[in-house]
Amino acid sequence: MVLKNQKGFTLIELLVVVAIIGILAAIAIPQFASYRQQAFCSRVESDVKNSVTNYEAKYAETESYTGATAVQSTGVTVTPATTATAITTMAGTHASCPKGTYTFTGASGTYAWSAS
Repeated sequence: MVLKNQKGFTLIELLVVVAIIGILAAIAIPQFASYRQQAFCSRVESDVKNSVTNYEAKYAETESYTGATAVQSTGVTVTPATTATAITTMAGTHASCPKGTYTFTGASGTYAWSAS
């Protein structure tokens, strides 16, 4: 006996929904990867700027950059080059950041990206 009041979705309706979800995922996943790379690059910029601030705070306190430490998030490498009285450069990188190296140059007081 066939009931006329059966409720539910047909196979075609379910296949259409699955296809729509697949299309949306195909669009969203590459965009997500791009956002991750941007986040890694932003992390490098932040760590370099925070490291420069940390070094300047140490200099304001002791009139020497000796003993100051670089700020480094997970995956970020910050490499300071200083003398006792000047920051020569402060460079930061992350393996997943495609922009290369973010550098602070003490002589000019500028920040810039350079390809690795």
